[in-house]
Amino acid sequence: MSELIELYLIRHGIAAEGANYAADSERPLTDKGRRQTKKVADWLYELGQRFDVILTSPLVRARQTAEILTACGLSSHMEESAYLAPDGDINSWLNWLQQCCQGRGGSTFALVGHQPDLGNWAEILVWGESKDKLVLKKAGIIGLSLEDCSTPVGNSQLFLLNSPKWII
Repeated sequence: MSELIELYLIRHGIAAEGANYAADSERPLTDKGRRQTKKVADWLYELGQRFDVILTSPLVRARQTAEILTACGLSSHMEESAYLAPDGDINSWLNWLQQCCQGRGGSTFALVGHQPDLGNWAEILVWGESKDKLVLKKAGIIGLSLEDCSTPVGNSQLFLLNSPKWII
């Protein structure tokens, strides 16, 4: 019998406009994006939330978001993952999850990435398919319970969908 996995999908904070950067991947968080993300991280910390691992997209704005979460004490372990870059592959991430969960009890993970991918991944995990209907706002959070990391597609439960405006 496997133990419950908690998965938090967190969208990066507000980022600078793309016109000022040679590549979309280089866009950093704005000052407002940093403040908003810090308030969300503080809210999670006050709730007693901690993550075994924070997995982040390699894009600057997502990595900066993950660094804020880590600096606020939500985890001591952060990793970059190409699976979380825009148009990332959920199946490759699912393989990572299965390997990571082997031999472990219950775990809590945070994935920091982008919309529409995170919303679509949540739909796939809960309903088995994506319909492009869940919208995750910048610095927003989707919380999912996975009963079994070996078969989470269509078998997960949504327990949180929160926009930062309801947190801060």
